[in-house]
Amino acid sequence: MFQDLINRNKSIGIIGLGYVGLPLAVLFSKKFDVIGFDIDDEKIQEYRQGKDLTGEVGYENLKKSNIHFTSDPEELKKASFFVIAVPTPITPKKLPDFKFIDSASEVAGKCISKGDIIVYESTVYPGVTEERCGPIIEKTSGLKYGEDFKLGYSPERINPGDKVHTLENIVKIVSGMDEESLEIISAVYGEVIDAGIYPASSIKVAEAAKVIENSQRDINIAFINEISMIFHKLGIDTTEVLEAAGTKWNFLDFKPGLVGGHCIGVDPYYFIYKAEELGYNSQLISTGRLINDNMGEYIGHEIIKKMNHWDKKIKDSNVLVFGITFKENSKDIRNTKVIDIINTLKEYEVNVFLNDPNANKEDVLREYDIELTEDYTNRKYDSIVIAVNHDIFKDLKLEDLISISNGKTILFDIKGALDKDEALKLGIDYWRL
Repeated sequence: MFQDLINRNKSIGIIGLGYVGLPLAVLFSKKFDVIGFDIDDEKIQEYRQGKDLTGEVGYENLKKSNIHFTSDPEELKKASFFVIAVPTPITPKKLPDFKFIDSASEVAGKCISKGDIIVYESTVYPGVTEERCGPIIEKTSGLKYGEDFKLGYSPERINPGDKVHTLENIVKIVSGMDEESLEIISAVYGEVIDAGIYPASSIKVAEAAKVIENSQRDINIAFINEISMIFHKLGIDTTEVLEAAGTKWNFLDFKPGLVGGHCIGVDPYYFIYKAEELGYNSQLISTGRLINDNMGEYIGHEIIKKMNHWDKKIKDSNVLVFGITFKENSKDIRNTKVIDIINTLKEYEVNVFLNDPNANKEDVLREYDIELTEDYTNRKYDSIVIAVNHDIFKDLKLEDLISISNGKTILFDIKGALDKDEALKLGIDYWRL
């Protein structure tokens, strides 16, 4: 199969063209014939025009990629190597939501032929690829799993907004259901991943590796978030503590902050779910999730306390929030925890004004029913919040923030984008995690 793929006699089909699937399709298209499929026809039309909705690959790369974009699943029948890169979100009850991966598996099942390989990149707990997705494909296709078609798993490691750790520069874990599939999958990914590949011993090992990567980071950030809340009660600056502790060679470099997005804020729940299914109550991972999930609400209450301290009225007060994306220098607003700050403030009937040049205003309006404020200089604010550490916000002038403040300037610089010492010299009540 590999020779047919590299000679472009056969195609690679990418199912799901979001923040993971699109960069993967563009990268594969440098060496292979690629069919990019997504059920969103409007998105497909945008991609055909070179409009990168993710902000991850850019116009030029998209236009010269020669990807055959389609929303017609029949077109996928021309492919023989499939990659499924759809979201794996959670339900409101924090349980795995398999609707996208189930649907994508059905699409693949209707398109595959004997000898085809399907590789999953969506983050799941160990066992989902073989025990859930395999039977769906088998039922839909009428083909026998392991005999007529084979499965593999290669966890995505996309870091949205990161222009250094790009897809080709990150070691790629690959796995297959047997030696033959692993060899082919390794060869295909090996053609485009400059950093090299790591063949896992099994699909379950690869699935587990991905889900614990994000769980580990979630737990470490939760620890720093918790000590930050304690340090605030002690009147100690967390950043100064971390800088001092960081002089020891083995102190881990984690910072406090909001933990949202489609990975770290979601993936641990898949692991928690599987552990509970096996009769094990995960205490550490669950507690870490609880701490991080509540940080937005905690910050919102701290803002109210600050305004109350300075005798500012709460109801109908104005608060300016800079940033709505789930992380800095990204346009991705999925599962952003900034919304928890905003919703907490709105519970006190505060007027919240939101500015984020990186975010798409239509997406923000559709997802959160909030209109972005482009010109924020035409009113006074009782508190100002820099919620996301975009590079563009680092150019904000403290004097300008003072000029738009109503009375005492209260600045919540959550991740420390601006100079604390300078802010204090100017009489600003400055707060950071």
